Amino acid sequence: MRGALDVVIVNHNTSELLTDCLTSLMTGGLDGLTATIRVVDNASTDGSAAAVRTNFPDVRVIESGGNPGFAAANNLALAEAGHSRGGPAPVERDGRARHALLLNPDTLVPAGALAALVDALEREPALGAVGPKLLLQDGSLDVACRRSFPTPEVAFYRFSGLARRFPKSPRFGRYNMTFLDPDQPADVDSVVGACMLVRGAALAEVGVLDERFWMYGEDLDWALRLRRAGWRVGYRPQAVIHHVKRASSRSSDKAQHEFQRAMWLFYDKHYRAETSSWIDFLVRLGLGLKGGRRLRREMRLGNGARSGAEVGRGLESESEQGVGGSLESETGQGLSPGLVSRRGGGE
Repeated sequence: MRGALDVVIVNHNTSELLTDCLTSLMTGGLDGLTATIRVVDNASTDGSAAAVRTNFPDVRVIESGGNPGFAAANNLALAEAGHSRGGPAPVERDGRARHALLLNPDTLVPAGALAALVDALEREPALGAVGPKLLLQDGSLDVACRRSFPTPEVAFYRFSGLARRFPKSPRFGRYNMTFLDPDQPADVDSVVGACMLVRGAALAEVGVLDERFWMYGEDLDWALRLRRAGWRVGYRPQAVIHHVKRASSRSSDKAQHEFQRAMWLFYDKHYRAETSSWIDFLVRLGLGLKGGRRLRREMRLGNGARSGAEVGRGLESESEQGVGGSLESETGQGLSPGLVSRRGGGE
């Protein structure tokens, strides 16, 4: 008997995409499943929240009321659904497990895809999280849907260009695991938060998303915590979901900063203590050069541990000072400065 789903979608000014996503869920995407959908709205100004309440009355809308970032917004819905660290994993009245699904508003979910992911959890009790094959609008693979952790070595191969030059190399191609057949199931380090199904019992063990990650990296951090707790993370391409992901945010200075800041926070949290001093110097040098003066200052002051809300307030302050206009996320969603619905994870 299939477990139930707590579906969480974080939205900011993506009304049309969100409508398409919810329509796909209601017209086949949730066939064979028991699910509760929660949309967390991050202060949209396009009428998104009202449109969901009008057109999808069974969907629960949570208005964050500000600028908490992607991780914190998801956590609002997860908490309402009863998911928390240390407590019992939530279950249905009939005893079925309840699992948590993070889903981008710019995804389209064909019939059977989510059922296939839930079935994978039911068949493989050691799986803590599972993700689908994500296809872009042109039918190509969204390479972010299966990844290795960005250890200093793996990150070096990525940013030095070796991963792009030798994509089929099991050594150099680890960042996006481009050496693997995209149609073959595999256990991976991480799947992407654009569509990430997490077992309720695993979530209860490791806890919710780390809110210090504002725009990038929270899915990698979650997967690493799952792996270290003994759970497996699976890529299961029998489930196929479509991902709009129209454009990259990397051309924006703010998005570049947040990406490099997430890399710093992930490294500082998980790898720095076990890294030799000379490699640590090189890592910090590289991040400082790519992240610019602001990140170098944060690294010196130890501000990598700021909460997502604090990061958002900082970006809003920059906006008031005339820095930038809007961010274009990797999903192609328009992001007002300091506000985020969801990007597509890594490149």
